[in-house]
Amino acid sequence: MNKAILNTDVQRFILKNFNIDIVSLLLRKPVFNTISSKELAEQIASKKQCKKKLPTWFETAQIYYPKKVNIEQSSSEAAARYKSEIVSGKSLIDLTGGFGVDSYYFSQKMSVVLHCEIDEDLAEIAAHNFDVLGTKNVTTISGDGLRFLKTSRDPFDWVFIDPSRRSDKKGKVFHLSDCFPDVTQNLDLFFSSANNILIKTAPFLDISAGIKEMQNIREIHIVAIDGEVKELLWILEIDYFGKIQAKTVNIVNNTLQTFDFLLREEKEASSSFHLPLDYLYEPNAAILKSGAFKTVGNRFSLMKIHRHTHLFTSKELIDFPGRRFIIKECLPYNTKTSTFLKGLKANIAIRNFPETVAEIKKKYKIKDGGKVYLFFVTDLNDKLLVLHCEKV
Repeated sequence: MNKAILNTDVQRFILKNFNIDIVSLLLRKPVFNTISSKELAEQIASKKQCKKKLPTWFETAQIYYPKKVNIEQSSSEAAARYKSEIVSGKSLIDLTGGFGVDSYYFSQKMSVVLHCEIDEDLAEIAAHNFDVLGTKNVTTISGDGLRFLKTSRDPFDWVFIDPSRRSDKKGKVFHLSDCFPDVTQNLDLFFSSANNILIKTAPFLDISAGIKEMQNIREIHIVAIDGEVKELLWILEIDYFGKIQAKTVNIVNNTLQTFDFLLREEKEASSSFHLPLDYLYEPNAAILKSGAFKTVGNRFSLMKIHRHTHLFTSKELIDFPGRRFIIKECLPYNTKTSTFLKGLKANIAIRNFPETVAEIKKKYKIKDGGKVYLFFVTDLNDKLLVLHCEKV
């Protein structure tokens, strides 16, 4: 951490040249004697990353920014704020603290937060920023969080860990046991320090595989932001052997669209089917990731249009945790329909359909955008359809 970056003239340069071309800055001679062009470019590039993702950091003066990759790996403020609402009690240890976004929000709910970060420079940066943000109840520990936990005698209400999803040997990994640190081999250690464990995993992790790899799972939270799943959160409770609850949330403009169910409920449910009626419903990304294809239909008295086509239909319009459309036309997918499709401006989606979006757009020269939504689907009679819709 080069503290010269915090000098007033340097900070003024960063603000004034926020939109500068980074490559051109790197090729220039150093603007300041004590700061390299690379360091200066890094501050500007990372600050740009924070504008939408971390507005509190972006808008606060004297924030020191780490490498772009550290910002990319951080939780967004929306996701961190949601996580902070999950925990309760007095103390929490964040074993893989990183840039400190999650620890910052945990500190607003807990009396004591320990922020562990193995990267010494990143730990120093996070500690500086906690101070700038006025956060007094976070203690930053520079070092291996697991090693600290093994030697610590202090009990905590919560252990939080966000294991790295990259391996030097395997690249991006898809199983918890391949992450670093391996949480599946350290659950006993975690439970020796706290009764509750919160684990953050990547959205591509298979939920059923995670259940097989862990124990004492009480809840699984599937968190989407603006329709894209960003995090899976696993809550483990010591000696818990009850039913697992899935909690889905889609955060849009700081409002929460939620749908909760028991995993067992989905296994025991059955679906009703019908050909497309007047309205079409597409569950949000968090529900789709959760696999609640039967439960969500039953809960809202909706019918699926095919077992493997995860779209629902109804005669009357209802509130629904996802997108809603009015079906203007239900067209068979054949040569006659191609006349309607050619040169159209529309938003294309496929569900259980033999052709890709790219193939359809190329075949019919369809342009993206507009108010028209076309769903290419298979119906309950295994017939291919085009649903011409408009958003409600």
